[in-house]
Amino acid sequence: MSPKQSTPAARATLRIEYYRSAIACSWRQKAIVRGLGFTKLRQVVIRPDDAAIRGMVKKIPHLVRILDAE
Repeated sequence: MSPKQSTPAARATLRIEYYRSAIACSWRQKAIVRGLGFTKLRQVVIRPDDAAIRGMVKKIPHLVRILDAE
């Protein structure tokens, strides 16, 4: 890798928890939940901390929460 590229371990990540059901939500919000990789309630996924993921989380703040990094 060239010095300008960051290694995967050096990139910032987000831990996102799916804590509220999307049953009564619009199809767009359900698609965002699936797009983030959630399949079950109380599931935690790790995603890169970039503008696209932050935008997805911002659209469904009532369904997901960002957990503290460990």
